[in-house]
Amino acid sequence: MQGSQVGQTAMSWNEGVIKEFRQNHGKVGGNFEGSPLLLIHHTGARTGKQRVNPLMYFKAGFRYLVFASKGGADRNPDWYYNLRAHPDVQIEVGDNLIDVHAEEVKGHERDRIYSQWATMYPQFGEYQRKTRRVIPVIALYPGKTD
Repeated sequence: MQGSQVGQTAMSWNEGVIKEFRQNHGKVGGNFEGSPLLLIHHTGARTGKQRVNPLMYFKAGFRYLVFASKGGADRNPDWYYNLRAHPDVQIEVGDNLIDVHAEEVKGHERDRIYSQWATMYPQFGEYQRKTRRVIPVIALYPGKTD
């Protein structure tokens, strides 16, 4: 497949997951069946376009933690750069739309969280082994703004 076809296929796949998520109050089947899933609304860093991506998450207290794994690719996913440029976003969790502020978790806290996540979902340990980059962990804080 050529680059534009790969992008189109990923977009169609995301659209299907998003549709199923909304129809089933946050529950989906397939690769995400039984996994905690949210939809993140974000603004393109370069384009300014509104985007939505399904992401697995880990709830830690009041924070939602998401992982910029991109399946272990050598480059971070686009949504990661979008959150760096525009950290005040919204997430859908179940039927709820929540305003959040995104901040990257670093150092020992990042390592502890990622290790715990990879124990729960071993594919994320494999993603880290596939790449030289440190997969970012992003904390989403409800109602927090700078």
